[in-house]
Amino acid sequence: MTQKKYNIPVEATLEIIGGKWKCVILCHLTHGKKRTSDLKRLMPAITQKMLTQQLRELEEDGIVNRICYNQIPPKVEYELSEYGWSLKSILDSLCAWGERHIIQEYGDKFAVLEDNILNKNSMVKDGQPVV
Repeated sequence: MTQKKYNIPVEATLEIIGGKWKCVILCHLTHGKKRTSDLKRLMPAITQKMLTQQLRELEEDGIVNRICYNQIPPKVEYELSEYGWSLKSILDSLCAWGERHIIQEYGDKFAVLEDNILNKNSMVKDGQPVV
């Protein structure tokens, strides 16, 4: 089997977390375990098919753990794996940059951000994230 070659390391990163939804899923999982229905509620624009596909890919790449509970009705939760948690600083940086961009483009971030837990916890002051 031929080993894959990357032009620069960011290609490897984007191969795993690239696309419209994976980073959003991962950001929600930084706030704890979520069932598929929880993620769907938090991301109403994603289709069920796409959510399932993205979760499967993240699981295959070792970024998330799928936890199946042996009960009736069946219960499945997703959480970040230890490897997935290593992406936390990247996700935080992406969120902080996005917030600065929204403020630069629109002024009031709350005019364009959905009302959810991720947005209530983020704050930028003078263009810098407040920790």
